[in-house]
Amino acid sequence: MGLAEVVFVPCGIPPHREVADGVAKEDRYEMVKRAVSGYPRFSVSRIEIDRGGSSYTIDTVRALQGTYPQGMVFIVGADLLLGIETWKEPDALLSAVPFLVAPRNGIRREAFSVPPFTRGTIRFLEMEEVDLSSSWVRATARRGESIDGWVPPEVVSYIAERGLYGYRNKARLRATETGGRV
Repeated sequence: MGLAEVVFVPCGIPPHREVADGVAKEDRYEMVKRAVSGYPRFSVSRIEIDRGGSSYTIDTVRALQGTYPQGMVFIVGADLLLGIETWKEPDALLSAVPFLVAPRNGIRREAFSVPPFTRGTIRFLEMEEVDLSSSWVRATARRGESIDGWVPPEVVSYIAERGLYGYRNKARLRATETGGRV
């Protein structure tokens, strides 16, 4: 889609669920910041981290439209977009920005050719379906299993150092810090 920049927006206070394992919003911000470092066209916004109250996508989109008058698209996984009717002001959101959708296993594109999706612009990323979710990564880390290869090494180290999601696999941390040598 010729995007000039991709801005990642970590959720401050999610309205649909509790924060996973009590991980603070500053930790979530730091993990995203580490994950995108080294990619010059990627950045991280603190808009939801610094805002008080629940983080609603429509509020964030409205706030960012002034920052990006050239236009924006909202990139989201197909699995999350299917639940848009549970989001705050779904019709306003669908008409506010086009959506760029990452395919997910088992979700057919046709699911987005009916209302309410017909009230918006929905385009799909041309890529293989991704069978990975943040909840899977958190559960794997919680079990003390390796998340190497699924999460950037800088993020694995941060999770291990801080003991996030109950992940304190010191051997794995040392392997990450030494480039695989324990």
